[in-house]
Amino acid sequence: MKQRFAVLAAAFLVMFSLAGISLADGLKVAIITSPNDVHDGGFNEDNYNGVVNFKNETPGAEFSAVQEKTGDPAECVKVTENIAADYDALVCVGFQFSGIIEVAEDNPDAKFLLVDTWPADESGNDAEAENIYAMRFKEEEGGFLAGIAAALSTKTNKVAVVNGIAFPTNVNYQYGFMSGVNYANKHYGTKAQIIELASYAGTDVTGKNVGGNYIGSFIDQSNGKIVGQALIREGCDVIFVAAGGAGMGVFTAAKEAKGVYVIGCDADQYNDGRNGDSNVILTSSLKVMGMNDKRVLNEIVAGKFKGGNFLLGADSDSIGYVKTPGRHQLSDDAITKIDAGLALLKAGKIKPASFTSGTMPDKFEGIDAE
Repeated sequence: MKQRFAVLAAAFLVMFSLAGISLADGLKVAIITSPNDVHDGGFNEDNYNGVVNFKNETPGAEFSAVQEKTGDPAECVKVTENIAADYDALVCVGFQFSGIIEVAEDNPDAKFLLVDTWPADESGNDAEAENIYAMRFKEEEGGFLAGIAAALSTKTNKVAVVNGIAFPTNVNYQYGFMSGVNYANKHYGTKAQIIELASYAGTDVTGKNVGGNYIGSFIDQSNGKIVGQALIREGCDVIFVAAGGAGMGVFTAAKEAKGVYVIGCDADQYNDGRNGDSNVILTSSLKVMGMNDKRVLNEIVAGKFKGGNFLLGADSDSIGYVKTPGRHQLSDDAITKIDAGLALLKAGKIKPASFTSGTMPDKFEGIDAE
C-alpha cells in the first residue's frame, strides 16, 4: 500500500512539474543591471519593480539584485555566467547583455529575460535561443508621445531632447520625439522649434552624425547638467530626457532654472522631479518593461515560457505616457491630443521615424494621419 502511494505521489509530482506548477514554490530569480543599480529612478528600476511585484505575488519565489558596475559588455556576460547555475530565471537588463547567448546554451535549464536588445552571436549578428525571451521596444513611439506633449506645453516655442549615447534605442527616442513635435506642429497648430546644439551632436553606431543633444554617457550627471543648462540658455522650456542616470543632471539644471519642465523616460519619474514645493516633471514617456518581466516570469511558473525575439509597442500597451492625476502637469487639452496620437500608434496608422526603420522625423509613415 505504501509503495503504491509513493508511486502515485511521484506521478503527481511529475504531472505538476510538467505543468510548471512546482516552479511557483521556490522560483529563484536574479535581476542583473549595469552600470547603474536597480534604483536609478528609470530604466533599471522599472524592471526591478516588475520582478518585485512577481515575487510579492508568487509564494516561495526568491530574487536577488546583481549590479555589474563597469558597463562593459564582456563583464556583463561574465557576471551572468558566474551566477547562471544558481537561478531558475535571470532578468538581464540592457543592451550590454546581448552576448549572453552562450551562457544560455550552457545553462539550458535556466530561463533568461533579455531586456532592450536581441541576443547576438560571436559576429554580432542577431540570434535566438529557446531559453531566452528577448524584448525590445518601439522607443520611437514613446518619443513621439513626448514630442506631442512638449509641443503642446512649451511657452517659448523651443523644445529639445537630451540623450545618453547614440545607440539605436536612444536614436529611436530622439527621432520619435522630433516626429511628435513635427506632427503637433502640422496637426495641432503648435509652433515648437526643436533645438539641437552642434557641440553635443551624436554619432550613431554606423558613424553617422544624427544631431540631437547627447551627453556621451548614461551615468555622467555633471555633463548632463551642462547640456541641460546650455539648452535652457537657448530658451528651451520643455526637455525630454532619455539618458539614464546621466539625465538626472538635466533634471538638476531644470530645477535651478525657472519655468523649465522635463519629460521623464522609461518609467514614471515624477518623484525625481520634486523641487521643494514644486515639480519639474511635465509627464513621463513609458516603456512598460516591468509588466512584461512579470508576465514572462508568470509564464515560466505556468510552464508556458517560449523563447524568441519580440518587439513590443503601443499595440500591446507596452508604450505609453503618464496621465495619472497628481503625477503630471499636462493640460486637459494636451491629454486629449496625446491620447489621439496614442490611438493612431496602436492602430498602426502612425510609424514615427527611427534608427531601425531608416526614416527621418520630417518624413515618416503616417505624418498626415489624423
